[in-house]
Amino acid sequence: MAPVAASTIGIANLPNQRHRIVSRKGANFTIMVLGESGLGKTTFVNTLFTTLLRDYKRPEARFQKQLERTVQIDVVRAEIEEKGFGVRLTVVDTPGFGDYVNNQDCWVPVVEFLDEQHQNFMSHEQRAHRDENDDLRVHVCLYFIQPTGHTLKPLDIEVMKQLGSRVNLIPVVAKADTITPADLAVFKDRIRDCLATHNIAIYNPPVQSDDEESTRRNQSILSAMPFSVISSETDVVVNGEKVRGREYLWGVAEVENEAHCDFKKLRNLLIRTHMHDLIASTEENHYENFRSDRMASEGRNDDDPATRARRGLEGQMKEEEEALRKRFTEQVRMEENRFRQWEQRLIAERDRLNRDLESQHKSVKSLEEELDELTIRRK
Repeated sequence: MAPVAASTIGIANLPNQRHRIVSRKGANFTIMVLGESGLGKTTFVNTLFTTLLRDYKRPEARFQKQLERTVQIDVVRAEIEEKGFGVRLTVVDTPGFGDYVNNQDCWVPVVEFLDEQHQNFMSHEQRAHRDENDDLRVHVCLYFIQPTGHTLKPLDIEVMKQLGSRVNLIPVVAKADTITPADLAVFKDRIRDCLATHNIAIYNPPVQSDDEESTRRNQSILSAMPFSVISSETDVVVNGEKVRGREYLWGVAEVENEAHCDFKKLRNLLIRTHMHDLIASTEENHYENFRSDRMASEGRNDDDPATRARRGLEGQMKEEEEALRKRFTEQVRMEENRFRQWEQRLIAERDRLNRDLESQHKSVKSLEEELDELTIRRK
Protein backbone atom coordinates (compact mmCIF):
# COMPACT_ATOMS: atom_id res chain seq x y z
CA MET A 1 0.00 0.00 0.00
CA ALA A 2 1.44 3.33 -1.03
CA PRO A 3 2.01 5.85 1.79
CA VAL A 4 -0.49 8.69 1.93
CA ALA A 5 0.82 12.24 2.24
CA ALA A 6 -0.63 13.47 5.51
CA SER A 7 1.64 16.40 6.31
CA THR A 8 -1.26 18.85 6.40
CA ILE A 9 -3.48 17.14 8.98
CA GLY A 10 -1.16 17.55 11.98
CA ILE A 11 0.57 14.17 12.39
CA ALA A 12 3.95 15.89 12.26
CA ASN A 13 3.01 17.73 15.47
CA LEU A 14 2.98 14.49 17.50
CA PRO A 15 6.63 14.86 18.65
CA ASN A 16 5.79 18.33 19.96
CA GLN A 17 2.84 16.92 21.92
CA ARG A 18 5.05 14.21 23.37
CA HIS A 19 7.66 16.79 24.30
CA ARG A 20 5.08 18.88 26.17
CA ILE A 21 3.77 15.82 28.04
CA VAL A 22 7.25 14.71 29.09
CA SER A 23 8.22 18.27 30.09
CA ARG A 24 5.12 18.56 32.25
CA LYS A 25 5.44 15.16 33.94
CA GLY A 26 9.21 15.24 34.42
CA ALA A 27 11.12 12.05 35.18
CA ASN A 28 12.14 9.82 38.06
CA PHE A 29 15.83 8.94 38.28
CA THR A 30 17.38 6.80 41.01
CA ILE A 31 21.13 6.47 41.54
CA MET A 32 22.78 4.05 43.97
CA VAL A 33 26.32 4.76 45.15
CA LEU A 34 28.11 1.73 46.55
CA GLY A 35 31.57 1.38 47.97
CA GLU A 36 33.66 1.48 51.10
CA SER A 37 33.73 4.51 53.38
CA GLY A 38 36.17 7.26 52.56
CA LEU A 39 36.06 6.91 48.76
CA GLY A 40 34.31 10.25 48.23
CA LYS A 41 30.80 9.03 47.35
CA THR A 42 29.09 11.93 49.13
CA THR A 43 31.40 14.49 47.54
CA PHE A 44 30.84 12.92 44.12
CA VAL A 45 27.05 13.16 44.41
CA ASN A 46 27.22 16.77 45.55
CA THR A 47 29.70 17.61 42.75
CA LEU A 48 27.63 15.80 40.12
CA PHE A 49 24.53 17.89 40.78
CA THR A 50 26.38 21.03 41.96
CA THR A 51 24.36 21.18 45.16
CA LEU A 52 24.46 19.80 48.69
CA LEU A 53 22.31 16.68 48.39
CA ARG A 54 23.98 14.71 51.18
CA ASP A 55 25.51 15.91 54.43
CA TYR A 56 28.89 14.66 55.51
CA LYS A 57 29.29 12.32 58.45
CA ARG A 58 31.42 13.39 61.35
CA PRO A 59 34.75 11.50 61.34
CA GLU A 60 34.18 10.27 64.90
CA ALA A 61 30.74 8.89 63.94
CA ARG A 62 31.68 7.22 60.66
CA PHE A 63 32.65 3.91 62.29
CA GLN A 64 30.55 4.08 65.45
CA LYS A 65 28.42 1.09 64.37
CA GLN A 66 31.30 -1.27 63.69
CA LEU A 67 30.13 -3.77 66.29
CA GLU A 68 26.66 -4.05 64.78
CA ARG A 69 28.04 -5.25 61.41
CA THR A 70 25.01 -4.01 59.51
CA VAL A 71 24.78 -2.38 56.10
CA GLN A 72 22.20 0.39 56.06
CA ILE A 73 20.19 1.74 53.14
CA ASP A 74 19.88 5.53 53.15
CA VAL A 75 17.56 7.23 50.66
CA VAL A 76 17.87 10.94 49.84
CA ARG A 77 15.39 12.67 47.55
CA ALA A 78 15.55 15.99 45.75
CA GLU A 79 13.74 17.90 43.01
CA ILE A 80 16.05 19.29 40.34
CA GLU A 81 14.82 21.62 37.61
CA GLU A 82 16.67 22.95 34.60
CA LYS A 83 15.10 25.04 31.81
CA GLY A 84 11.59 24.09 32.92
CA PHE A 85 12.21 20.33 33.03
CA GLY A 86 12.08 18.68 36.43
CA VAL A 87 13.71 15.46 37.61
CA ARG A 88 12.71 13.74 40.83
CA LEU A 89 16.12 12.53 41.89
CA THR A 90 16.67 9.74 44.43
CA VAL A 91 20.13 8.89 45.75
CA VAL A 92 20.53 5.55 47.54
CA ASP A 93 23.60 5.22 49.77
CA THR A 94 24.83 2.14 51.63
CA PRO A 95 26.78 3.19 54.75
CA GLY A 96 28.58 0.31 56.42
CA PHE A 97 29.31 -1.57 53.20
CA GLY A 98 32.79 -3.11 53.12
CA ASP A 99 33.92 -1.43 56.35
CA TYR A 100 34.59 -4.57 58.39
CA VAL A 101 37.39 -7.09 58.68
CA ASN A 102 35.00 -9.88 57.67
CA ASN A 103 32.73 -8.60 54.89
CA GLN A 104 31.08 -11.90 54.10
CA ASP A 105 27.56 -11.41 52.72
CA CYS A 106 27.75 -7.64 53.22
CA TRP A 107 26.12 -7.25 49.80
CA VAL A 108 22.97 -9.14 50.81
CA PRO A 109 21.07 -6.05 52.08
CA VAL A 110 21.87 -4.25 48.81
CA VAL A 111 20.64 -7.17 46.67
CA GLU A 112 17.52 -7.50 48.82
CA PHE A 113 16.80 -3.79 48.39
CA LEU A 114 17.06 -4.02 44.60
CA ASP A 115 14.81 -7.09 44.45
CA GLU A 116 12.37 -5.54 46.89
CA GLN A 117 11.89 -2.48 44.69
CA HIS A 118 11.14 -4.68 41.67
CA GLN A 119 8.74 -6.73 43.79
CA ASN A 120 6.97 -3.62 45.08
CA PHE A 121 6.53 -2.29 41.55
CA MET A 122 5.31 -5.69 40.35
CA SER A 123 2.77 -5.91 43.19
CA HIS A 124 1.57 -2.40 42.42
CA GLU A 125 1.08 -3.26 38.75
CA GLN A 126 -1.06 -6.25 39.73
CA ARG A 127 -3.56 -4.19 41.72
CA ALA A 128 -7.03 -3.43 40.45
CA HIS A 129 -6.64 0.27 41.29
CA ARG A 130 -3.17 1.57 40.53
CA ASP A 131 -2.69 4.96 42.07
CA GLU A 132 0.53 6.94 42.13
CA ASN A 133 3.38 4.58 42.93
CA ASP A 134 6.52 5.39 44.88
CA ASP A 135 8.90 3.83 42.34
CA LEU A 136 12.37 3.32 43.84
CA ARG A 137 13.75 0.96 41.22
CA VAL A 138 17.43 1.77 40.87
CA HIS A 139 18.32 2.91 37.35
CA VAL A 140 22.09 2.92 37.78
CA CYS A 141 24.54 1.72 40.44
CA LEU A 142 27.92 3.43 40.66
CA TYR A 143 30.38 1.01 42.28
CA PHE A 144 33.37 2.91 43.71
CA ILE A 145 36.73 1.10 43.58
CA GLN A 146 39.75 1.94 45.68
CA PRO A 147 42.63 3.32 43.57
CA THR A 148 45.10 0.64 44.70
CA GLY A 149 46.74 0.29 41.29
CA HIS A 150 46.64 -3.52 41.48
CA THR A 151 43.34 -5.15 40.49
CA LEU A 152 39.85 -5.81 41.83
CA LYS A 153 39.55 -7.30 45.30
CA PRO A 154 37.57 -10.53 45.84
CA LEU A 155 34.84 -8.45 47.51
CA ASP A 156 34.55 -6.20 44.45
CA ILE A 157 34.29 -9.20 42.13
CA GLU A 158 31.61 -10.96 44.16
CA VAL A 159 29.52 -7.83 44.68
CA MET A 160 29.59 -6.82 41.02
CA LYS A 161 28.64 -10.38 40.03
CA GLN A 162 25.55 -10.10 42.20
CA LEU A 163 24.64 -6.62 40.97
CA GLY A 164 25.36 -6.95 37.26
CA SER A 165 22.22 -8.97 36.57
CA ARG A 166 19.97 -6.72 38.66
CA VAL A 167 20.92 -3.15 37.82
CA ASN A 168 22.85 -1.03 35.33
CA LEU A 169 26.29 -1.32 36.90
CA ILE A 170 29.03 1.24 36.26
CA PRO A 171 32.45 0.76 37.92
CA VAL A 172 34.13 3.97 39.07
CA VAL A 173 37.75 4.42 40.18
CA ALA A 174 37.57 6.85 43.08
CA LYS A 175 40.10 9.56 43.94
CA ALA A 176 41.93 9.47 40.64
CA ASP A 177 44.18 12.31 41.84
CA THR A 178 45.94 9.89 44.24
CA ILE A 179 47.45 7.78 41.45
CA THR A 180 49.70 8.70 38.54
CA PRO A 181 48.22 8.73 35.00
CA ALA A 182 50.42 5.82 33.91
CA ASP A 183 49.47 3.67 36.88
CA LEU A 184 45.82 4.64 36.40
CA ALA A 185 45.84 3.45 32.78
CA VAL A 186 47.36 0.12 33.80
CA PHE A 187 44.88 -0.19 36.66
CA LYS A 188 41.91 0.39 34.35
CA ASP A 189 43.20 -2.25 31.91
CA ARG A 190 43.48 -4.74 34.76
CA ILE A 191 39.92 -3.95 35.85
CA ARG A 192 38.64 -4.53 32.30
CA ASP A 193 40.48 -7.86 32.12
CA CYS A 194 39.08 -8.89 35.50
CA LEU A 195 35.52 -7.98 34.47
CA ALA A 196 35.87 -10.03 31.28
CA THR A 197 37.46 -13.00 33.06
CA HIS A 198 34.68 -13.26 35.64
CA ASN A 199 31.87 -12.49 33.14
CA ILE A 200 30.67 -9.51 35.14
CA ALA A 201 27.87 -7.68 33.35
CA ILE A 202 28.28 -3.91 33.36
CA TYR A 203 26.30 -1.22 31.60
CA ASN A 204 27.20 -0.89 27.93
CA PRO A 205 25.67 2.30 26.51
CA PRO A 206 24.47 2.28 22.91
CA VAL A 207 27.15 3.69 20.65
CA GLN A 208 25.64 3.97 17.17
CA SER A 209 23.61 7.08 16.43
CA ASP A 210 22.22 8.92 13.41
CA ASP A 211 24.57 11.76 14.21
CA GLU A 212 28.27 11.08 13.58
CA GLU A 213 29.28 13.49 16.32
CA SER A 214 27.05 11.68 18.83
CA THR A 215 28.54 8.34 17.75
CA ARG A 216 32.08 9.61 18.31
CA ARG A 217 31.08 11.02 21.69
CA ASN A 218 29.50 7.70 22.71
CA GLN A 219 32.61 5.81 21.62
CA SER A 220 34.76 8.16 23.68
CA ILE A 221 32.55 7.61 26.73
CA LEU A 222 32.57 3.82 26.33
CA SER A 223 36.36 3.69 25.93
CA ALA A 224 36.80 5.50 29.28
CA MET A 225 35.01 2.81 31.32
CA PRO A 226 35.76 2.18 34.17
CA PHE A 227 35.57 5.89 34.83
CA SER A 228 38.17 7.60 36.98
CA VAL A 229 36.77 10.55 38.92
CA ILE A 230 37.94 13.45 41.03
CA SER A 231 35.35 15.17 43.21
CA SER A 232 35.46 18.58 44.85
CA GLU A 233 32.95 21.15 46.03
CA THR A 234 35.41 24.02 46.18
CA ASP A 235 36.59 26.36 43.44
CA VAL A 236 40.25 26.99 42.70
CA VAL A 237 41.79 29.59 40.44
CA VAL A 238 43.60 28.31 37.33
CA ASN A 239 44.97 30.86 34.87
CA GLY A 240 42.68 33.51 36.30
CA GLU A 241 39.53 31.37 36.02
CA LYS A 242 37.61 29.62 38.78
CA VAL A 243 37.21 25.87 38.27
CA ARG A 244 36.15 22.95 40.44
CA GLY A 245 39.20 21.07 41.63
CA ARG A 246 41.66 20.20 44.36
CA GLU A 247 44.78 22.27 44.93
CA TYR A 248 48.06 20.63 45.87
CA LEU A 249 51.63 21.80 46.23
CA TRP A 250 52.44 20.35 42.82
CA GLY A 251 49.44 21.87 41.06
CA VAL A 252 45.67 21.63 40.64
CA ALA A 253 43.61 18.53 39.82
CA GLU A 254 40.59 19.81 37.92
CA VAL A 255 37.27 17.98 38.15
CA GLU A 256 36.05 18.73 34.62
CA ASN A 257 39.39 18.51 32.86
CA GLU A 258 39.33 15.32 30.76
CA ALA A 259 43.12 15.20 30.88
CA HIS A 260 42.90 14.73 34.65
CA CYS A 261 39.87 12.41 35.08
CA ASP A 262 36.69 11.07 33.46
CA PHE A 263 34.22 12.98 35.61
CA LYS A 264 32.86 14.97 32.66
CA LYS A 265 32.33 11.82 30.58
CA LEU A 266 30.56 10.07 33.43
CA ARG A 267 28.32 13.09 34.01
CA ASN A 268 27.44 13.19 30.31
CA LEU A 269 26.62 9.49 30.41
CA LEU A 270 24.40 9.75 33.48
CA ILE A 271 22.57 12.97 32.67
CA ARG A 272 23.09 14.47 29.24
CA THR A 273 23.23 11.55 26.80
CA HIS A 274 22.04 8.26 28.32
CA MET A 275 19.66 9.00 31.20
CA HIS A 276 16.68 7.86 29.10
CA ASP A 277 18.48 4.67 28.10
CA LEU A 278 19.29 3.92 31.76
CA ILE A 279 15.63 4.33 32.71
CA ALA A 280 14.40 2.33 29.70
CA SER A 281 16.86 -0.54 30.19
CA THR A 282 15.83 -0.81 33.83
CA GLU A 283 12.20 -1.11 32.77
CA GLU A 284 12.66 -3.32 29.73
CA ASN A 285 15.53 -5.55 30.83
CA HIS A 286 16.14 -5.78 34.57
CA TYR A 287 12.53 -5.44 35.70
CA GLU A 288 11.22 -7.77 33.00
CA ASN A 289 13.87 -10.37 33.86
CA PHE A 290 12.90 -10.18 37.52
CA ARG A 291 9.22 -10.42 36.69
CA SER A 292 9.69 -13.42 34.40
CA ASP A 293 11.90 -15.26 36.90
CA ARG A 294 9.50 -14.58 39.77
CA MET A 295 6.45 -15.79 37.88
CA ALA A 296 8.31 -18.82 36.52
CA SER A 297 9.41 -19.78 40.03
CA GLU A 298 5.78 -19.63 41.14
CA GLY A 299 4.65 -21.71 38.17
CA ARG A 300 2.31 -18.96 37.02
CA ASN A 301 1.71 -16.94 33.92
CA ASP A 302 -0.21 -13.79 33.13
CA ASP A 303 -3.38 -15.65 32.05
CA ASP A 304 -3.66 -17.95 35.07
CA PRO A 305 -6.93 -17.30 37.02
CA ALA A 306 -5.13 -18.11 40.25
CA THR A 307 -2.61 -15.40 39.46
CA ARG A 308 -5.34 -12.84 38.93
CA ALA A 309 -7.04 -13.91 42.18
CA ARG A 310 -3.73 -13.66 44.04
CA ARG A 311 -3.14 -10.19 42.64
CA GLY A 312 -6.47 -9.02 43.97
CA LEU A 313 -5.81 -10.58 47.38
CA GLU A 314 -2.34 -9.05 47.56
CA GLY A 315 -3.75 -5.65 46.72
CA GLN A 316 -6.44 -5.97 49.39
CA MET A 317 -3.94 -7.15 51.99
CA LYS A 318 -1.59 -4.32 51.08
CA GLU A 319 -4.35 -1.75 51.53
CA GLU A 320 -5.37 -3.26 54.89
CA GLU A 321 -1.75 -3.30 55.99
CA GLU A 322 -1.36 0.34 55.00
CA ALA A 323 -4.53 1.26 56.91
CA LEU A 324 -3.27 -0.56 60.02
CA ARG A 325 0.08 1.14 59.72
CA LYS A 326 -1.54 4.57 59.47
CA ARG A 327 -3.81 3.84 62.46
CA PHE A 328 -0.87 2.59 64.50
CA THR A 329 1.19 5.64 63.54
CA GLU A 330 -1.65 7.94 64.56
CA GLN A 331 -2.03 6.20 67.92
CA VAL A 332 1.70 6.42 68.56
CA ARG A 333 1.62 10.11 67.68
CA MET A 334 -1.28 10.73 70.07
CA GLU A 335 0.49 8.86 72.87
CA GLU A 336 3.67 10.82 72.23
CA ASN A 337 1.74 14.10 72.41
CA ARG A 338 0.08 12.99 75.62
CA PHE A 339 3.44 12.00 77.08
CA ARG A 340 4.97 15.35 76.09
CA GLN A 341 2.10 17.22 77.79
CA TRP A 342 2.49 15.11 80.91
CA GLU A 343 6.24 15.71 80.85
CA GLN A 344 5.71 19.46 80.49
CA ARG A 345 3.31 19.43 83.48
CA LEU A 346 5.88 17.53 85.53
CA ILE A 347 8.59 20.01 84.60
CA ALA A 348 6.34 22.94 85.47
CA GLU A 349 5.44 21.34 88.82
CA ARG A 350 9.10 20.64 89.53
CA ASP A 351 10.00 24.26 88.80
CA ARG A 352 7.19 25.47 91.07
CA LEU A 353 8.33 23.22 93.92
CA ASN A 354 11.93 24.35 93.44
CA ARG A 355 10.82 27.97 93.65
CA ASP A 356 8.79 27.26 96.80
CA LEU A 357 11.70 25.40 98.33
CA GLU A 358 14.07 28.25 97.53
CA SER A 359 11.62 30.70 99.08
CA GLN A 360 11.40 28.59 102.24
CA HIS A 361 15.19 28.42 102.43
CA LYS A 362 15.38 32.18 102.20
CA SER A 363 12.76 32.54 104.97
CA VAL A 364 14.62 30.11 107.22
CA LYS A 365 17.89 31.90 106.60
CA SER A 366 16.27 35.24 107.37
CA LEU A 367 14.86 33.88 110.64
CA GLU A 368 18.26 32.46 111.58
CA GLU A 369 19.85 35.86 110.98
CA GLU A 370 17.19 37.55 113.17
CA LEU A 371 17.77 34.97 115.91
CA ASP A 372 21.50 35.60 115.83
CA GLU A 373 20.95 39.35 116.12
CA LEU A 374 18.64 38.88 119.13
CA THR A 375 21.17 36.60 120.78
CA ILE A 376 23.93 39.14 120.31
CA ARG A 377 21.77 41.97 121.77
CA ARG A 378 20.92 39.97 124.89
CA LYS A 379 24.59 39.35 125.54
